[in-house]
Amino acid sequence: MTETRTNAETAVIAKRVDSGSADTAEIRDLARAAGYEVVDELTQTRTEDPAFHIGKGKAERLAEVVARTGASVVIFDNQLGPYQTYNLGNELPEGVRILDRFRLILEIFGQRAQTRKAQLQVELAELRYELPRAEAKASLAKRDERPGFMGLGEYDESREQDIKNQIANIREELETIEETEQHRREQRRESGFDLVALAGYTNAGKSTLLRRLADDLGVEDNEDLHPDLDTTAESEDRLFTTLGTTTRKAELDRRDVLVTDTVGFISDLPHWLVESFKSTLDSVYRADLVLLVIDVSEPVEEIREKLVTSHDTLYERNEAPILTVLNKIDAVDEAELQRKREALSALAPNPVAVSAKEGQNIETLRERIDDALPALQRERLVLPMTDDAMSLVSWIHDHAHVEGVEYGEQIVIEFEGRPEIVEQTRAKAGQLEASPEPT
Repeated sequence: MTETRTNAETAVIAKRVDSGSADTAEIRDLARAAGYEVVDELTQTRTEDPAFHIGKGKAERLAEVVARTGASVVIFDNQLGPYQTYNLGNELPEGVRILDRFRLILEIFGQRAQTRKAQLQVELAELRYELPRAEAKASLAKRDERPGFMGLGEYDESREQDIKNQIANIREELETIEETEQHRREQRRESGFDLVALAGYTNAGKSTLLRRLADDLGVEDNEDLHPDLDTTAESEDRLFTTLGTTTRKAELDRRDVLVTDTVGFISDLPHWLVESFKSTLDSVYRADLVLLVIDVSEPVEEIREKLVTSHDTLYERNEAPILTVLNKIDAVDEAELQRKREALSALAPNPVAVSAKEGQNIETLRERIDDALPALQRERLVLPMTDDAMSLVSWIHDHAHVEGVEYGEQIVIEFEGRPEIVEQTRAKAGQLEASPEPT
C-alpha cells in the first residue's frame, strides 16, 4: 500500500493551530525522515475551517507558495478529513499530492517495515486509516445516489466489508506472531536472562544508549539489526529508523541481561494508529524492567507532557518497574539539570542522568538496572565428583552468577541466579544424586 520513492521530492509544510504560534520542528523532522526536502512552510492560527481546514484565503496562499516553489507535495501537520483533502486538492496545482500528519507517519512506517510483523502492522494501520473514508463514501453514495460524490472516488459497496475482513485477518496473524515471540521470551528467561526494554519518544537517544549498554551483536539472526547501531548511522538523528525490535546482550556484573529497543513514541497519534502498533510494545509490556528514556535538553513542560503520556501508555498493560533515564546531560549545564530534576520529581522521583553520546554515568545506570531487576536467589549445592556433575557446573556458569566452586571428593558450588534457574539446578542436582554409581 505504501508508495516507494526513489528520488527526494520537495514539500511545503502547512500547519494550523487553534491558538498560539505553530511549531513546525517535529513535522519537518518527520518529512525529512520520509525522504522529503522541505522548501517552504505556511502556518495559521484560527479555528478549523470545515471545508479547507485552513481558511479559504490561506488555501489560496498555499497554492501560490506551491506554484512558486514547484513543490510536488503538501504536508499538513494536522488530520484532514476526506472532504477537506478534496477541496484543498482543487485549489492546488494539478498533480500535487496532499499528506496529512498521519498519512505521512504511515508512509515512514511503510519505508521502515522489514519484518513480517512490522509489515502487517503498517497494513493494519493503513486499513484503519482507510475504513472511515470508505464508510464516508458509502454514506454519501447512499444518501445522494451519486457514486464518486465530492470526488471521493467510485463507491464500491463491498469495499467497506472488504477492509473489515482484512483487518480481522491481520489481527489473527499478528496474534500468532505474538504467541511465538512470547514463547521466545519465556525461553530466554529459562536460560537465565533478565529482560530490559527501552521505551521513550523518538530522538530521545534510545539507540545510542543501547550501543552503550550492549556488549555484542543482535542476539537472534531473525531480529533486525538496528541501523542506528552502525557507527556511520549513530549520529544521524533520524526518526523511526526501524519498526522492528532490536535485542542485544548486556552483561552486568552478576547478571546476563537482554536489552530490547523498540520504535519510539510520537506525540499526537490517533487511537487507531496507536492500536495498530501496540504489539510492537509487547517486548516492553513483558519485560522485567523498563528504561524510560527522556531527552533532558527539551523544555521542561514538553518533558512533563511526554512523561505523562508515556506513563499512560506503559502502565496500561505493563507490570514491570519503570526507571526513568534523563539522557543528553551533555547538552545542559548542571544548574539546568538540577532545576529539571526538581520540576519533574513527581513523575520521575529518582531518575538516572546520563549522556549516552559521551558515555557519562553509564556505570551508574548499570548499577541501578541491577538493583531494579527482580532479586536473585542464592544457592549452595554439594555435588558428587562425576562427569555429569561437572557438566552441571558448566551449565550453572552459563546461566547464573557463580561466586565460588570447591573441588575435592565432592563439588561445592555457590551461586545466585533467577529463581527459575535455581529451581532447574536443584532438579538437575536431584537427578545426579538419584543416578546409580558407575561400576
